Amino acid sequence: MSRRNPRGTSARAKSVTTKIPGVLLAGGLARRMGGGDKPMRTIGGRTILDRVIARLAPQCDGLILNANGDPARFAAFGLPVIADGVTDFPGPLAGILAGLDWAAANRPDVRLVLSAAADCPFLPRDLVARLHDALEAENAELAVAASGGQSHPVIGLWSVGLREELRHALVVEDIRKIDRWTARYRLATVTWPIEPLDPFFNANTMDDIAEAERLAALDGG
Repeated sequence: MSRRNPRGTSARAKSVTTKIPGVLLAGGLARRMGGGDKPMRTIGGRTILDRVIARLAPQCDGLILNANGDPARFAAFGLPVIADGVTDFPGPLAGILAGLDWAAANRPDVRLVLSAAADCPFLPRDLVARLHDALEAENAELAVAASGGQSHPVIGLWSVGLREELRHALVVEDIRKIDRWTARYRLATVTWPIEPLDPFFNANTMDDIAEAERLAALDGG
């Protein structure tokens, strides 16, 4: 089910973020851009990652970055950097699991973790509040974002209590697609409008970077 934007969401944001840290998924290999880290590409004089952090830091109780390789390349952002615990780059589910494992080890008070793609520079400012509202209202176990008739399962709320089930799905069942795993649980889907821009626009190619420059102007820079 999808839910319309409830009134007062922004006012409620702070009440839910105190319990929800965020993991930014930066594990992609950016093959369509010739390699490298997509979140380090620049839009309007700021890196995509800087824009993502600016959007989510006010909504989350701390952020961590999921990335493989040398973590020193992200040192300027001042975030803890955690690598996939499951090897061979099995996709975003491994990054989500890494975030859940980090929360279990470092934030035992936390029940939910937000995941977001680190190459989405225009994420909604009410992302956490609306996902949390839907999770609670629908008695769901997971919540994901959607826009324009398309689900964005990389962007969602995940229960720390499901981390061992996720690990089994990755390691034993070799499940890679997020929607194959989420189909097993009560899932809330929250839809955002795509005008004046799709808040889940992500930069996969160099053409996307050019389009992001145009969208940044619509988004207020």
